[in-house]
Amino acid sequence: MKLEPNSKLKKYRPLLWILVIPLLNICYGLLNHEGVRTNNLMTELDAQIPFVPAFIIPYILWYPFIIVMLVVIFLKSKNTYYRTLITLCLGLIVSYIIYYFYQTTVPRPQVNDNGIIYSLVRFIYMTDQPFNCFPSIHVLTSYLVWKGSSNCRDLSFKSRSLITLMMGAIVVSTLFVKQHYVLDIAGAIFIVEVLYYIVGKLLPFIIQAEHKASVSSSL
Repeated sequence: MKLEPNSKLKKYRPLLWILVIPLLNICYGLLNHEGVRTNNLMTELDAQIPFVPAFIIPYILWYPFIIVMLVVIFLKSKNTYYRTLITLCLGLIVSYIIYYFYQTTVPRPQVNDNGIIYSLVRFIYMTDQPFNCFPSIHVLTSYLVWKGSSNCRDLSFKSRSLITLMMGAIVVSTLFVKQHYVLDIAGAIFIVEVLYYIVGKLLPFIIQAEHKASVSSSL
């Protein structure tokens, strides 16, 4: 049976929920400034980590990585897509609440060298103030889509390996470009683990409620 164009579009309509992410990100900009009391979570390990400008590449690749991965997860498993996206949105909300009540900062090095890599670092530093550090949203979202992809059975070994490599590169990049500390990473992973578990338990009820609403609107 050949699907009509409208039917094909309807099939991909759930991807529009990704647009909730940039709407929520408005809060990031509103909170990305020094608070009444700004905390520094640097550990001895952080002090030993060097500044490596080349890691700005995976740091910037985070933007397309998250969107592409959400589409991939959607194509492989609708339930995992909803679970991942809901967890992502809740993770952002939790992060913004933490930023409001417990603002942290990461001092940045001076970047005066020439070259495209250094220009990219300066661009990130200019567009993103050194606040909103704990937890790291880069790590939260990267770890989350990696976790979601692990629940997609149809992904090949090569794809899983590439996703894991990309996730790992983004996570360590936050340290090497001096955007985050180790505790920012740990906090992000902890939040994902807790929320992903809770959403997994609630997802059947959410899907059932959405199905009932869809049936009611079509009558």
